[in-house]
Amino acid sequence: VQLQASGGGLVQAGGSLRLSCAASGRIYRINVMGWYRQAPGKQRELVATISGGGSTNYADSVKGRFTISRDNAKNTVYLQMNSLKPEDTAAYYCYTDRVSGEGRTILNLWGQGTQVTVSS
Repeated sequence: VQLQASGGGLVQAGGSLRLSCAASGRIYRINVMGWYRQAPGKQRELVATISGGGSTNYADSVKGRFTISRDNAKNTVYLQMNSLKPEDTAAYYCYTDRVSGEGRTILNLWGQGTQVTVSS
């Protein structure tokens, strides 16, 4: 079972990007999914999370600009990022606190980072 993130890139300030993260493997159930980010020289920070039932939580810095969603049938979480700012520049990591599949349960699974760079 793995998480595979995609969708990062270079965009001008005010632009938009959409990140995707798909869980691969024979998945039975995924609990909370989310996105974190880490800028150079800074600690990894929460961006947004979404529960299996669709309840969402956002960092104050992205509220009103970013939208997290998930497609449970595709085991995929998305992050729509609008009105991007240079301070949003970071490596973005997808995450789940618990995933069950292939006869086991994995806690705190991370995907690889996808780079988002916002130019001013």
